[in-house]
Parts: sequence; structure tokens; C-alpha cells
Amino acid sequence: MNIIKLMIPKINVAFVHDTDTMRQGLEKMRSHGYTTVPVISDDGRYVGNVSEGDYLWLIVERGIYDLKLLEGIRISEILSTKRNPAVTIDVSPDELYSRITECTFVPITDDRGCFVGIVTRRAVLSYFHDVFTRMYEESGK
Repeated sequence: MNIIKLMIPKINVAFVHDTDTMRQGLEKMRSHGYTTVPVISDDGRYVGNVSEGDYLWLIVERGIYDLKLLEGIRISEILSTKRNPAVTIDVSPDELYSRITECTFVPITDDRGCFVGIVTRRAVLSYFHDVFTRMYEESGK
């Protein structure tokens, strides 16, 4: 399995910076229609991801009812660094499969920890569908 063929490169991925405000993050997620996005540092390292639930829990816990207040809170304050850690480009198929069953995407980094893209669950499922279809056709059935 060549993960490069499955990967969506960083240039085509919606992500936020850990220094962005919550309002900026919510606007980006809303405009792209995603429920979770990768978070990168200003120097390009993958630092975690942020989900709609992360925003919701902060809003509930702090009793925020005015979206203007979200402009004063940085994504780094709600960042989840333990969920969905990144893998490198040489990840084994077994590890990728294991990780993609838990999340809708797996972040990919280079050997310096810099974010280079994601592999989506859809891409992995399509890959395995194609493999099994070819195997079935080759078996003569």
C-alpha cells in the first residue's frame, strides 16, 4: 500500500493554526462542513485536532453566549493532543487500518513532525474495495 496515493496533501486540507481564535476555527469548519479538523503550529508541525464537541464543551463550561467572546480564546486552549496522533508516511497498512477505524482521518507528518496531509477513511475503504474487486475478478467468479 502506497500511502502517498491515498493521501490528500496539506494544500487541499482544511486545517487551523493553534494560534487562531475559536471564532476563526468555527468559521473554517462551518464553511467546509467538517466536524473535526487538524491543528498545526505556525511552524507547520501537527499538534492535534479540534472538533465541534471541543468547541461545544468549552462554550458550555464557560457559559459563553456571545460569539464575540470566542474571538478572545485561542484554539490552543481547547486543542486535543491525545486524540488522533499523526503517523509518518511509512506507516504500516495494519497500523493505518487500525487508526482509520477510530477516526475519519489520519494525519500524516514527515520525519520532522511537520504536517503533510491526511488519509481519509473513504480513501482507505476505496483502496480495499478496489483490491478485493480485483481479487474477485482474477479468481474467475
